[in-house]
Amino acid sequence: MLKGLPVINLQDGTRLGDICDLSVSGDGRVKALLLKKGTFIKKTFSIKVENVDSFGWDGVMVKDQSVLEALQGPPEFTLEHQGKLSGKMMYSQEGEQLGLFEDVYFQEELGTIVGYELTDGFFSDITTGKRVIKAADPPAIGKDAIIVNVEKS
Repeated sequence: MLKGLPVINLQDGTRLGDICDLSVSGDGRVKALLLKKGTFIKKTFSIKVENVDSFGWDGVMVKDQSVLEALQGPPEFTLEHQGKLSGKMMYSQEGEQLGLFEDVYFQEELGTIVGYELTDGFFSDITTGKRVIKAADPPAIGKDAIIVNVEKS
C-alpha cells in the first residue's frame, strides 16, 4: 500500500509530501499518485506514474520537485476521495458478486492495474483474509459497481 509513504526528492533528499491517494482513469489505469504537501495548509499535488523513479517499501523516489503538478480539478476516480472506488461492489462479467473493492496492485512503469484487493468485511478479513483477483481486461467502472473480466487460472 502506497498511502502514507513519503515522496523523496533524489537530488537533495527533501521530503516533498506524503501519498494520500491514487488517481485512476475510467479505463482502469493508475494515472498519478496524489500527495499532500505543506505544514498547516496542506495542498494536494499529483505526480504522473511515469515521473516516478522508483517505488520502495519505505518511500517513493522522484528526480526533483518539478514532477509535482498542482491538482487542477478532481481526478476521474480515486481510491478514497473524489469519485471514490473503495467500498464499491465488484462483480464479474458473469454476474458473480466478488466483494467490496479495497485496493489495487499495478505495474509501476505503466500504471496498468494487474490485481484488485477485495474484502467481505472486517470479520471476514480476520477469519479468512482479504482476496486478490486478477482481471483479464480493464474494468468497467460505474456509479454503483465495478465490473471485471476475471482471469481464469
